[in-house]
Amino acid sequence: MHEYMSTRRIWELICPGLPEEVGRARRWTRDVLHDSPHAEDAALIVSELGTNALRHSASGGPNGSFHISLLRSPGAVVLAVTDMGRATTKPHVENPDENDAHGRGLGLVTALANRVRVTGDGTGRTVTVEINDKYRASASRSLPGARNVRPAPRSMT
Repeated sequence: MHEYMSTRRIWELICPGLPEEVGRARRWTRDVLHDSPHAEDAALIVSELGTNALRHSASGGPNGSFHISLLRSPGAVVLAVTDMGRATTKPHVENPDENDAHGRGLGLVTALANRVRVTGDGTGRTVTVEINDKYRASASRSLPGARNVRPAPRSMT
């Protein structure tokens, strides 16, 4: 291997706090992972976490932004989305009623990932997600209206 080449790659993207940036972040994630089996799941996860950052923190306010880090190595992808803080609650999985319009995002993220970790406080939180080849749950394989049963355990710490 060439001394300046590595099988690990890290990308970063800072998105202004505008709703249309979530779509840009999703496309960017797909582009970076274009040849990875985790591309679609990672794009969906970035979309959910970016939306949560805009909706639940100062990232969605005037002069707001959110930051995405993506580490890619053989067999694994690690994503981290950092918001600007001032959220009133720590990110958590909810159990919404079937008629609720919101509240499913972090549950979906934990279903697709091998590991989810939340760090930080009111000045900014980071949700870090790992997807690896040990278990690959793909949202792209789901049919509309179908429920996939996924084996446990996954962790959210």
